[in-house]
Amino acid sequence: MKVGIIGSTGLIGSRVIELLKNSYEFSEFNSSTGTDITNAESLKSLAESDSEWVVLLAAKTDVDGCELDKALGEQGDAWKINVVGSQNVASLCHKTGKKLIYVSTDFVFDGTNSEEELYSENDTPNPVNWYAHTKWKGEQAVQESGAEHVIVRLAYPYRAVLDKKKDFMRAIKSRLESGQPVMAVTDHLFTPTFIDDFVMALEVIISQDVRGIYHVVGNDVMTPYEAAQIIAQEFDLDSSLISSTTRAEYFKGKADRPFNLSLNNDKINALGVRMKTFQEGLQEVKKQINR
Repeated sequence: MKVGIIGSTGLIGSRVIELLKNSYEFSEFNSSTGTDITNAESLKSLAESDSEWVVLLAAKTDVDGCELDKALGEQGDAWKINVVGSQNVASLCHKTGKKLIYVSTDFVFDGTNSEEELYSENDTPNPVNWYAHTKWKGEQAVQESGAEHVIVRLAYPYRAVLDKKKDFMRAIKSRLESGQPVMAVTDHLFTPTFIDDFVMALEVIISQDVRGIYHVVGNDVMTPYEAAQIIAQEFDLDSSLISSTTRAEYFKGKADRPFNLSLNNDKINALGVRMKTFQEGLQEVKKQINR
């Protein structure tokens, strides 16, 4: 099976290739290969490729950076990349008969559910910041394109090693290892996701040729404060360096963050994918680091 990946050098794309290179033949499309999803003309090589599936990972994901783009509207990078770029790729897939996997985010929800209510794929998005709004518009562009597609929503991905970019887990771990304080939010619920599990879910989606929307997230709901405590515990680090704060304090002057972004992953589990708990994910991270 031949698969094209747009955004192959990032946190997730690079791991997809590492783990699945013996199962699929990958074609990489990113800025270094001349691909700019905001420019439909630059997608010619993708259109001419014999990739049966296309995985769209390229996006502007900096929540606060996207919020600064809001005043620019459709002229801002967040809109151009997350909406126009998605439209361009989806349109190409429709015209060429390629199947599209569009990677979206838990942030498309407004977070007003009670603590016990996890968002399912049937819940209607209602974004509260510009990043989330553009990703939701990207989802709609894919759905309206006519392309055969799967939308996968991901939340707070983490992995064992990547030199050029730290995810939230490694950022907290690094600060604790260097004796720096960590301020962690107590009024935000999320479902951290081990990237290796996410990659295995993509493999199942492709091999089973499924369609629709899937929440491909970890098996735990927690606050960032609780996550920081688990990180300290698993890596034998000083938890006294961790202090609690609120969204209002931590994100003052920045983009709004929803309260409850816990996603239900029953649908992807039903395909035979078991997503790890945060503790299980960290234990696997430790094994990989020590190999």
